Amino acid sequence: MEDQLTQWLFDPTIGRLVTVLIGIVILIVIVKILQRTVSRYVKESETRYRARKFVKFLGYIAGVLVIATVFSDKLGGLTVALGVAGAGIAFALQEVIASVAGWFALTFANFYKTGDRIQLGGIKGDVIDIGILRTTVMEVGDWVKGDLYNGRVVRIANSFVFKEPVFNYSGDFPFLWDELTIPVKYGSSEQRARKILQDVAHEVVGGYVEYAKSSWKDLVSKFMIENARVDPTVTLIANDNWMEFTLRYVVDYKERRGTKDKLFSRILEEVEKSKGKVVLASATFELVGLPPVQVHVGRGRPSSK
Repeated sequence: MEDQLTQWLFDPTIGRLVTVLIGIVILIVIVKILQRTVSRYVKESETRYRARKFVKFLGYIAGVLVIATVFSDKLGGLTVALGVAGAGIAFALQEVIASVAGWFALTFANFYKTGDRIQLGGIKGDVIDIGILRTTVMEVGDWVKGDLYNGRVVRIANSFVFKEPVFNYSGDFPFLWDELTIPVKYGSSEQRARKILQDVAHEVVGGYVEYAKSSWKDLVSKFMIENARVDPTVTLIANDNWMEFTLRYVVDYKERRGTKDKLFSRILEEVEKSKGKVVLASATFELVGLPPVQVHVGRGRPSSK
C-alpha cells in the first residue's frame, strides 16, 4: 500500500497536473488583482471596461501557455488523435465556433462596440457587454413605447453577425433622422404655420446641427455616400382634409422621445399664441341615425269587398 502511494505521488503526470493547477490558481489571483487595480485607477467607464476585458483575455492566453509548456513533450503524440477528433468536434460545436469567429469579427471589424445601440437577431437595445460567445444587450422597446429600456437583459450569440443584418444606431453617425406630421386646418396662415415649425425646430434641435454636419462629413469621407441635409426642414402637402406639414430633423439616437415631447409642447404653445391664425386640424366623424320607422299592427284581418 505504501509503495503504491509513493509511486502515485512521484508519478510525473501527477506532478505536472499539480504544477498546472498551481499555475492556474496563481494566474487567477494575478488577473483579479490587475482587474481591481484597473477599476481603482481608470475612471472612464468604457476604457475601464476594455482594460478589464483585455486583462482577462491575457489571463486565458497565459493559462494556455502554462499548460502547453508543462505538457510540451506529450503534445506530439496527441497530433494524430486530435486530427481525427477535430472534424467531429467542429461539427458538434459549429455554433460555438461561429460565435467565437463572430467575436473576432466584432473585435477587429468594428461592427459595434459597448455602448452602441444596435438591432441584432430581432432584438434592439444598448450593448452592455461583448463576450467570446455572446453579446449582452439591455433591450429597448417591445411592449414599451419609444426607445426606452423595458428591463430585459438579452444575450445574443455572436454568430448572428454572419447570419443577419447588423443595425447600428450610433456607429459612425450617432444621429437619426426623425419626423413630425402636423395637420393644419384650411384657412389657416400657411406662412405662419411654416414659420412656427421652423422656429421651434431650430430652438429645440438646432444644437445638434453643427455636430451632425461634422459627423456626416466624416462619414462621407469614409464611405461612398453623397452629402445629406441635416438642417431642420419643413415640407407641405395638401389633401382632402387639411394641410399636412412634415418637420424633418436630426436628433441624438437616445433622445428621440424626449425631443418629440419638447417639439410638440412648443408647437402647441406657439399655435395658441397665434390667436386663430393657425388652427390644428382633426378628423371629425358624424354618426347619422336611421330614419324613424312606424309599424302599425291591425287587430283583425282586412275586409275584402
